[in-house]
Amino acid sequence: MTWFWLWWTRVCRFLMTGREALVVQRRDDYGALRITENSEGYRFLYFGSLTEQSCVFMPDPAWLEYDYTRAMQLANFWVPAPAQMTLLGLGGGALANSLLRHFDPQQVTAVELRREVVTLAREWLGLSEDPRLQVRIGCAERYIDSAAASCDLLFVDLYMEGGLSRLQLQSGFFHKCQQALRPGGVLVINQWQMGESGLPYGASLLNELFGDQYLQVQVEEGNILLFIPAAGQPPLNLDRPAMHDWAAGLQQRLGYSLQLYINNLHRAADVVAPAD
Repeated sequence: MTWFWLWWTRVCRFLMTGREALVVQRRDDYGALRITENSEGYRFLYFGSLTEQSCVFMPDPAWLEYDYTRAMQLANFWVPAPAQMTLLGLGGGALANSLLRHFDPQQVTAVELRREVVTLAREWLGLSEDPRLQVRIGCAERYIDSAAASCDLLFVDLYMEGGLSRLQLQSGFFHKCQQALRPGGVLVINQWQMGESGLPYGASLLNELFGDQYLQVQVEEGNILLFIPAAGQPPLNLDRPAMHDWAAGLQQRLGYSLQLYINNLHRAADVVAPAD
């Protein structure tokens, strides 16, 4: 998320729910970690003192509070269940919980660099104990090096205390991510937006690697979600009526609508870069 949005959401949360209480804090080789909670039942995972990484609603840990995590689930429209899913970056585990509950995956493999993050997610954030969830501790770059044709859905959401991981600006890494997909698979990337341009960070790199027909959607936090087909596959079909029908069938279970994200989906080619 953008720094302004993080600051603004914290201000609004303070005004609406009062102070967050510290639940637990830890430290590992990458820095400080802490979990806070508010009076509404939400817990927040922080990297360092200011970087809010995850939000989990403890009465229902499969609930997704952030727009960008909700929008990432659109990828399930193009990939029928049961799918083999991989998450690069676990965080608090809410996305993994939601995928397990609502989209009937064959398996969800979550790769998380920080062992302590996994421990906190299990002990304090309601990470699912579903046997279909496998968590691997290690570097996403190393994992993806040996993961060719290993999954149907790959979610890339790699952020550190300072912001976007360096991997999400590297052509070679994204190429290997696409190669990790089976035929018919979809790569989902959570990318920061460059200012208010409507363009994701690394837009030129992404277009050079994937062309300009992949789909993207900007969400309220300012993030841009990218949906990219497996190598050698045609562009993803943007059939809004079919997507709306699919989303309507999910709305009661999810407890929120995906319709707005579908309305805002467009091809990368349709974004006009601002004039200098």
